[in-house]
Amino acid sequence: MKIKGLLLIASLVMMSCASKKEILYLQDADQNDSSTISYQNATIQPNDILKISVESLVPEAAIPYNRGLGSGSQSLTVELLKLQGYLVKNNGTINFPILGQIPVANLTTFEIEEKIKSILVEGGHLNNPTVDVRLVNAKVTILGEVKSPGTYTFTEQNITILQGLGYAGDLTINGKREDIIITRDVDGVRKISHIDLTSTDFMNSEFYYIKPNDVIIVNPNNPKVKSAGFVGNVSIVLTITSLVLSSIVLLSR
Repeated sequence: MKIKGLLLIASLVMMSCASKKEILYLQDADQNDSSTISYQNATIQPNDILKISVESLVPEAAIPYNRGLGSGSQSLTVELLKLQGYLVKNNGTINFPILGQIPVANLTTFEIEEKIKSILVEGGHLNNPTVDVRLVNAKVTILGEVKSPGTYTFTEQNITILQGLGYAGDLTINGKREDIIITRDVDGVRKISHIDLTSTDFMNSEFYYIKPNDVIIVNPNNPKVKSAGFVGNVSIVLTITSLVLSSIVLLSR
């Protein structure tokens, strides 16, 4: 009976160990080592903050169309840019100097640049203006089995889910790599997707590139769930396993 009990404990300990198949990323990379990249520019949503600068051949003529951006604008921090930026209202518009309310929701930053430029030219405001639009409060929230869960801001136009997880310090050994959950709000509709990081298939999905305000959830894998409240870390597992095996050997003599 004692041996059976020890064998049961040993089996429980072994159940708490993750397999190689559960840990490795992109396990079929050798079969899919080349594919065409399709960039997906994010569209602007309510509560986004935009930095918009307007320039023209006559610098003084463009001053009324800029908000708080002077000669020292290059030294502004991201936080200051947020304060001086244009907040997208719940109705999807921004309040632009002189031009008034401009709808920007569901447009990319490039489309907004072209739209403002067209308004300036067709309205006789400026000749051949240059418009630059940047999203300055893009963020992604990463929760669960990662080394540093939290909300991270980014300024790149396109970042992948792997880059996003890199911000959080990568998954822990207990992260469920074959079922990463991503939630995304698009046009008032919430989408939820499940990503398998052990396969390259997700690289061709719409969720390969992170969109602002995405939430990424990494749930614990099965060994972590099974071992919850039983053993706390790898060192304890190894110690218990060693003791169990030693006891089995002694009792079987």
